[in-house]
Amino acid sequence: MYESYYGFTERPFQLSPDPRFFFATKHHQRALSYLQYGLDQGEGFIVITGPIGTGKTTIARNLLATIGDENIVAAQIVTTKLSPDELLELVAAEFKIPLKVNSKAEILRSIETFLIQLNKQGKRALLLVDEAQNLPAETVEELRMLSNFQLDDKPLIQSFLLGQEELKDIIQAPNMEQFRQRIIASAHLKALSESEVKNYINHRLQQAGYKKEGLFSDDAFELIHKKTLGVPRKINIFVDRMLLFGFLEELTQFDVATINEVAEEMSVELTGSLNAKKLINNQTGNQTENPTINQQSTISANSSVENIKDVLREVEEILESSIKQKVKMARYVDKLLKQKSRQYAEKQIEKNIED
Repeated sequence: MYESYYGFTERPFQLSPDPRFFFATKHHQRALSYLQYGLDQGEGFIVITGPIGTGKTTIARNLLATIGDENIVAAQIVTTKLSPDELLELVAAEFKIPLKVNSKAEILRSIETFLIQLNKQGKRALLLVDEAQNLPAETVEELRMLSNFQLDDKPLIQSFLLGQEELKDIIQAPNMEQFRQRIIASAHLKALSESEVKNYINHRLQQAGYKKEGLFSDDAFELIHKKTLGVPRKINIFVDRMLLFGFLEELTQFDVATINEVAEEMSVELTGSLNAKKLINNQTGNQTENPTINQQSTISANSSVENIKDVLREVEEILESSIKQKVKMARYVDKLLKQKSRQYAEKQIEKNIED
């Protein structure tokens, strides 16, 4: 879409985690350092928590991409509300451990055999559990039991837990004392500061091959921070949309007015509601038979007039925004057609020259 217009080699603000775009704030760098420290120790649990969209999965992907140790066999699982037995089955599947019988005892025996074989090869297992806040307390406890697999007093598997803030509540429960004692390091990710938002955006632009300066003004960075609250995932969504808007409007720089316009568009789209109040359906068939009901219905009808006006005004705003979007999309399609036509013409000229 907008990549060629701005000279990008790829989209700089994709949602899928990519280690190449990893930006280490002091909080992210500290979390990554804890993970690397945990790897060096080869035992215990490392726990990384943080609000939605602050980059926990990106840190995990970055760690896996930079391990560089052939003696570590890593697997990553993204959890839902798994029971202890389901967790064991998923762990076996991710490490590609063949299971003959699905009984818990057999699964544990197969996992232990696999870990011992790794140890004999001079290797060890690393399990990254993403979205760990979804795990029931008894399933987290099952992870602790896995850490009991040892040989010559050395653990055969190590686990890293990454999760939202609810994970802290699970771990801090009174019955999780044994698990807490095996946590050797923990970190909590925070949203980006205003200066970090600027550095984060510029970093991703550079990684995508952007060579120019001043795509965003300083005031623009300040406003982006305000609109996204410094949450990396929200920044990605917002800035990606701005770049598409800039392509459609043929902009070479983004100022405060443009950012506010895009934010307003997205606000309408993301709410998904007209915020309309429920209207009362009058039972007209009973009005003549019951004067009290008839009077109440008349009052309700009168009070509903203003509600209807509010709804109509909001509908009008939505329709106006929708029309603007359709016009922009038509312009976007027109641009693509012209671009394809130009490319086709250039290829035809090259072909004629070669002939």
